[in-house]
Amino acid sequence: MEMNVLVLDDAQINVTLLCLLLKKIDKCNSVSFVEPESALLWCAGNVPDLVMVDYMMPTMDGVEFIRRFRDLPGCHDIPVLMITANNELALRYQALDVGANDFLIKPIDKIEFLARTKNMLALRKSQRFLEDRAIWLDVEVKKATSEIRARERETIFRLSKAADSRDPETGAHILRMANYSRIIAEHLGLSESDQQLLLEAAPMHDIGKVGIPDNILLKPGKLTVDEFTIMKRHATLGYEILAGSNSEMLNAGAVIALAHHEKYDGSGYPSGLKGDDIPLFARIVAVADVFDALTSERPYKAAWEIEKALAFLHEGAGHHFDPQCIAAFDAGWAQILDIKERYREENDDKKTFGAEWNL
Repeated sequence: MEMNVLVLDDAQINVTLLCLLLKKIDKCNSVSFVEPESALLWCAGNVPDLVMVDYMMPTMDGVEFIRRFRDLPGCHDIPVLMITANNELALRYQALDVGANDFLIKPIDKIEFLARTKNMLALRKSQRFLEDRAIWLDVEVKKATSEIRARERETIFRLSKAADSRDPETGAHILRMANYSRIIAEHLGLSESDQQLLLEAAPMHDIGKVGIPDNILLKPGKLTVDEFTIMKRHATLGYEILAGSNSEMLNAGAVIALAHHEKYDGSGYPSGLKGDDIPLFARIVAVADVFDALTSERPYKAAWEIEKALAFLHEGAGHHFDPQCIAAFDAGWAQILDIKERYREENDDKKTFGAEWNL
């Protein structure tokens, strides 16, 4: 491991002597300065492995140099060796207080110099090893977490698609409404992490339909009051399936499943929540889900024209839908149309899972 030592002394002869001694240490390179300001400027773009600084300098003494050096990015823990002809304890205390690690008294003893330097470079090697190890572990943890999250997303998507396969909706519907939801979240100013979470959780909105009898779920005509009462149970069933998990994604899906049929004016189900009492993710999904349902062809209905569906959303702002979510939907209109074209029904079987979740 190559080690770089910064040598600072206002006397060139002292600098030359120290650099010659450092050549006796294997894989040790020296960078020398006679002006503290130049040394600090170099350190602003380079992090040395060890600093050797003289105390008595005309423009800036060693204590002030160490103080400024410690404030530079990445220089807080770099070993610093102060070289001084002054053996007073008060000076040592002051230097220690600003971040000096060790001292050498002039005239320098060659054996002591090499021993102290090797010890401090060994300390720095240990620091660098731990830093590299920490970086490696961080990369590996992120990689493992990403792989786990990808498997979790795929499992959830396929379960959601399985639930939707029991009614006339398709996998393309899941992809469209999830991406519509992310676009709304983006234009509401939600963080990228929340946008991603919503994209991944939105497909679970109707997972509770696995518990609805086929004669109700697949009925081509209008449901009776009793049948609709049973159908409404899918919101609660979905919540019960997903809630209580250690997964942030599943918990978000549980909230969406329970509340995506709530209406802004309080006339929705299952709890009759009103306004901001409805979780934001559910308010967003309500807009995305209804728009895609209206503009998609089903065995029991023709697809609405886009303009008619958009007018329906606008008419429902403040009643069925959160007005801010409708405004965000409008703001992302070009993106909405792109998603609608990208995930058409006829392309549903041609998609790969990896591409389905690209933002």
